[in-house]
Amino acid sequence: MSPRGVAIPDLRERLFAAAERVVARDGVAALTSRAITAEADCAKGVLHTHFAGLDEFVAELVLDRFARSARQAEALEATVGEATVADNLQEVVLALMDALPPAVVGLAMTRPAAALHTREGFRSGAPAFDAIQHAFTAYLQAEQRGGRLPADADPATIALALVGTTHHLLMTRVPGRGEGAEVTVRRLLDVLLRS
Repeated sequence: MSPRGVAIPDLRERLFAAAERVVARDGVAALTSRAITAEADCAKGVLHTHFAGLDEFVAELVLDRFARSARQAEALEATVGEATVADNLQEVVLALMDALPPAVVGLAMTRPAAALHTREGFRSGAPAFDAIQHAFTAYLQAEQRGGRLPADADPATIALALVGTTHHLLMTRVPGRGEGAEVTVRRLLDVLLRS
């Protein structure tokens, strides 16, 4: 509810987006429930009305972003035969990297209660990297059937390598350092999709 007692539409997403802005602008140390609600322009206690605390909130943010990324990966099958295989995969990988800022993922993994809640979510069936890998494999198999991926290519191994590298980049990249994600992902796809 807003200060005037009116329900706030899409409050969950509003709080999640606010948290991401706080982390991007001020770093993880600045992420407090008060900073999130101020950024979202909500009443101070609204986060605690909808989440058990900051740890649960951070875990739910990560679970939400994984679910969003899995939906984007599943939508790849609709692009079969369009653009190039590399372009289609790159678009989803870069969206995944944007959806899961390293600082937020790191925060969810370093706060014990948040890490536990995140693991419980995955154990309960929330989509994670395995769902994204499955979607990549299905897409690559469809492109292979259409002749845009060589018959001797191994879609499951390509998908595993792509997801594994994406996971590594998510956990280790430092924004502003090293080569950009777009260049790295393109080089990787050039190697993986080489016939």
